[in-house]
Amino acid sequence: MSTKSDRQFDPASLRRCVPRGALQIVERIAGAGGQAFLVGGCLRDLLLGRSPKDWDIATDLTPEQVRSLFRRVHEVGAAFGTLLVPRRDGIYEVTTFRTESTYSDGRHPDEVTYTHRLEEDLQRRDFTINAMAWDLRGERIEDPFGGIEDLSRRQIRAVGNPGERFREDALRLLRAVRFATQLGFHIEKETWEAVGVASEGLKRISAERIREELNLIMLAPKPSTGLLLLQAAGLLRIILPELEACRGVKQNRFHAYDVFTHSLLAADAAPQNNLVIRMAALLHDIAKPETREERHGDFTFYAHQVLGARKAHRILRRLRYPNEERERITHLIYHHMFYYEPKWTDSAVRRFAHTVGLENIPDLIHLRLADMIGNGRKSGDTSPLQALLRRVDEVIAKDTALSVKDLAIGGHELMDLGVPKGPGIGQILRALLEKVLDDPEVNTGEALLEEARAMIAAGVHLPLDRPARGFTHTETAGDEPGRS
Repeated sequence: MSTKSDRQFDPASLRRCVPRGALQIVERIAGAGGQAFLVGGCLRDLLLGRSPKDWDIATDLTPEQVRSLFRRVHEVGAAFGTLLVPRRDGIYEVTTFRTESTYSDGRHPDEVTYTHRLEEDLQRRDFTINAMAWDLRGERIEDPFGGIEDLSRRQIRAVGNPGERFREDALRLLRAVRFATQLGFHIEKETWEAVGVASEGLKRISAERIREELNLIMLAPKPSTGLLLLQAAGLLRIILPELEACRGVKQNRFHAYDVFTHSLLAADAAPQNNLVIRMAALLHDIAKPETREERHGDFTFYAHQVLGARKAHRILRRLRYPNEERERITHLIYHHMFYYEPKWTDSAVRRFAHTVGLENIPDLIHLRLADMIGNGRKSGDTSPLQALLRRVDEVIAKDTALSVKDLAIGGHELMDLGVPKGPGIGQILRALLEKVLDDPEVNTGEALLEEARAMIAAGVHLPLDRPARGFTHTETAGDEPGRS
């Protein structure tokens, strides 16, 4: 088997980057007369100087033979020849060399056949940079398809015929874009052309698998790179048609770009390690096409954040995002049009913290900053946002009650006053919180009980969901200076 790695491969230094568990597994398999190679993404990342997240080992031993070598083995992928072998420093995936038949469903092989030939196993893989192998004890990397050369060229190229690779498994369409985005590579011409031809195959892929690839694109250093590739290949209209619909939607004088470009740039500007903020940044203006109106020679987008939160919720549910992530993202979108002014009273700051949620404020500030950066005007004073953070910190330092659970009394005390168990207790507690938000000094047991007695005596019936008061929220406002 040929290799082009001899001049570029320093096995001694590379071996020092391999965890002890992987070395132990390779030695154990070799001691039983088998072949064992590091393969796939972990070898690719080692050659790129990156830290692998997962370690994959390929062997010519059958799963039964591998199982007999280790005291503990997890059989999560045994049907496809894959076992998980736990070691003290992690869990390693060990897979028997295999060939695969046709993919009738466009995702999984109809049949898997074990083989003793490494090259046959590498030949079934998606891209050349993932189709290399190293036995850890040797001085050569097995690289029959030119993966190392493609690494040096910084390109993503399919193994063999790219059209066949994508027809076998349409998820590879997204993987090609994802690798290009994560690594800063380009997609080789023939492979790129095949992506566009095979784009419709993505409709057969589950929402969960699409979501995972989209997340990896969004967590790359510059997600706009991948999103633009998805759009150019015709994949974005399948995954996020609502975002595709934002192309060409002009904005007002406070924006240099259309809604689509602005959304991508905002996603780039959001913190890389925070998927919630990045997704909120990508989708925060998703309702602008529906809410755009021309007035006095400019455009307004009244209540776009309200409709946008609803649309984002539907999008995220369609892509099977976990409930908690979905709620956090849509909550940020709904509140992203807040507009802080120094004239806010302490009560207004407390109401803002109560309505938005104290734990959400840092994320909301990051979203607003990303929104401002993405407008392309290189304008917008960020000092008010920093001032708001300081004001909120002062509220926290004062141990102010910002929610019903922070009140000095609760439902039991109200029942002692004769309030029957039911929604009335919640109504009174929310009314008491309104008092405390106005004046934190009221948050004592004695003062709140007195207020509660007065409410009961007056027969006050409050709505279950009172809107927060006291701070500027642009639920019905269009874009204004400094807003996005």
